[in-house]
Amino acid sequence: MSKVVSKTSGALAAIRFDDNGLVPAIAQRHDTGEVLMLAWMNRDAVAETLATNRVCYWSRSRQQLWRKGERSGQIQRLVEMRLDCDNDALLLRVEQTGVACHTGRRSCFYQQIQGDGEIREVLPVEVDLGALYGD
Repeated sequence: MSKVVSKTSGALAAIRFDDNGLVPAIAQRHDTGEVLMLAWMNRDAVAETLATNRVCYWSRSRQQLWRKGERSGQIQRLVEMRLDCDNDALLLRVEQTGVACHTGRRSCFYQQIQGDGEIREVLPVEVDLGALYGD
């Protein structure tokens, strides 16, 4: 086996997946530090991401691997993967092509909760959804 496979095996053994076989993964722009999104990964998604450097998640709604950007072209290239102190969360430092959010915004964290409880959108839509998904 190659060194990459043995390193991947070590990483997979270290990660504490939940009872559903998932671990939360936070995607962050590697160059600016901006938090882009939160998604979930299973063992196969982690292994594929490490092998290809193209971020792959687990879609809980579709119950299948979800290669970020496979429909929209908004790909995430892995720069670095980090594991938190409890081994139960991942930080993916990525190079983002286009927008990260399925709403057409740069980040999924575009809603700011005000002190009075009101929610305000603080990031504009940058890409029309029809352009993203061909709808």
